[in-house]
Amino acid sequence: MLSFNMQQDYSKYTPEDQKVWQLLFDRQITILPQLASKAYLEGIKAIGFTRDYIPNYQDTNKHLMGISGWSIEVVTGLIPNKEFFELLLTKRFPASTWLRKLENLDYLEEPDMFHDTFGHIPMLTNLDFCNFLKGLSAIALRFLDNELGVEMIARLYWYTVEFGLIQDPEGLRIYGAGILSSNGESVYSLSDKPAKVPFQVEEIVHTPYIRDKFQEKYFVIQSYKELYDSLPILEKILEEETMMVESN
Repeated sequence: MLSFNMQQDYSKYTPEDQKVWQLLFDRQITILPQLASKAYLEGIKAIGFTRDYIPNYQDTNKHLMGISGWSIEVVTGLIPNKEFFELLLTKRFPASTWLRKLENLDYLEEPDMFHDTFGHIPMLTNLDFCNFLKGLSAIALRFLDNELGVEMIARLYWYTVEFGLIQDPEGLRIYGAGILSSNGESVYSLSDKPAKVPFQVEEIVHTPYIRDKFQEKYFVIQSYKELYDSLPILEKILEEETMMVESN
């Protein structure tokens, strides 16, 4: 089994690190009860995240394993596609251990542990969402050598796992980690400014994503099972379009 053989060295976190976590946590938890999906809000309680201290991954993994069978795999930062999807296929979510500095509270080019943990980990308590991640990874590993296929899979991941919205009974809500860990985009995404359109795989895989500013369009699912049920559609599109490119 793939392993990076890394651990979270909790003793290295400074008082400033703890302060950064507290500031970011407080800022988000103040607004998210009215903005985040029910599954996310239930997940953040179930895994025991608190403002009082940076999560200890060993404790978080005990909660996660008992709920969904997933765990956190410590990595230094962004990792290659193959390793990334191999981890997800085996129910391990890659997360860094470093935290942004006080002067970088609002924006980072590379995701830190606040994004990785606060943004992503609570959703790993939802089994339909977990099944989607695992199923998407199995498909991704089949198309790693195809540039078009990789790009299409990246777009689907971007517009769901990172920047997805869901129609909850309470109203339109956020489940994407890229939004949930961003104070500005949390408010912006549910405002009247960006477009919100129904979730459709074919449209998503043909929609380039935006890295350096808020998204112009968000795709809305009706349930997390809808994500998992969309995977055969993705697979069909990938097979048809990659075959077409290869034959030209």
